[in-house]
Amino acid sequence: MHKKIGKCFLYSFISVVVLGVFIYCEEEDLTVLSTVFGVALAYALEIAWNSFKDCFDNSTWKETLRLYIRKQLINKEDYIRISFAYLFRINVDGKYMLVRNGRGTKKYQPVGGAYQTTDNEKLHLKDVFSVTGDNKIPIDEYSKNDYRMFVPAKNLRKFVKRFNKTKDRELVSDLSREFKEELVETGILDFDNIEYRYCGRHMTNIAFSRHFQCYELLLADVVELIPTKEQEEKLRTLMKLDSEKYIWANEDEIKHCGIIEGSEQLEETIGDHTFKILEETEIKLNCIKKLKGRYPVAL
Repeated sequence: MHKKIGKCFLYSFISVVVLGVFIYCEEEDLTVLSTVFGVALAYALEIAWNSFKDCFDNSTWKETLRLYIRKQLINKEDYIRISFAYLFRINVDGKYMLVRNGRGTKKYQPVGGAYQTTDNEKLHLKDVFSVTGDNKIPIDEYSKNDYRMFVPAKNLRKFVKRFNKTKDRELVSDLSREFKEELVETGILDFDNIEYRYCGRHMTNIAFSRHFQCYELLLADVVELIPTKEQEEKLRTLMKLDSEKYIWANEDEIKHCGIIEGSEQLEETIGDHTFKILEETEIKLNCIKKLKGRYPVAL
């Protein structure tokens, strides 16, 4: 931020100096010099103005979006894919519980999934921000209101602000839906209630997706299950059982996406986004102060 402010002041000062010289050249009828300093003034003012706007970018993805638009890598009307989700960290004795992806990849990943909005909010997002559905992943009745959408670049900042502000969607205070769908309704666990703490938010930069061939912005809120002693023992029991529905993986296995170095196991069996739930990653998460706390939820 200090560098941005310094750059803004520097080019503002240069603009004032060049403006002074330009006015002098105009008064003295120095046509050639006047033209040169006129061009220099326009250039300096543009940089000063851009630097001023950059001071309001408080996150990397905003800086990148502005840079891409400025360099015309992205037009303001181009659509950016967004996927906003929440992930559960279920950690017992240094191992993390992962469930098998029911769609497509069949890899193991954290319990959780895309946030969902309501029908009314979805219509509001269409009306105000011109969002469209995410055709990169098949949409069905269960995923039609997922926060997997395409948002015009010019509306992305306000869209994210709306996501943070609205109450008309799934909130951190009750993230029971995915927990129930992936662990309770599948018969893996028989918990009646859970408690979890908010760890923080992982937000990617805007980058071109190799898989989907489009620019995208990914958000993941990470929460950590706080099991009771009884629940913890049930989880330990699961660690001793073999199942295709879930696995328990340590930090190293997650970082390597299930690949075992020096062996013939070179297939990725763990989703590459799973690293976001690791304890060591928490220090790098964005702390949303208003979301900090513990949340008891009935299932």
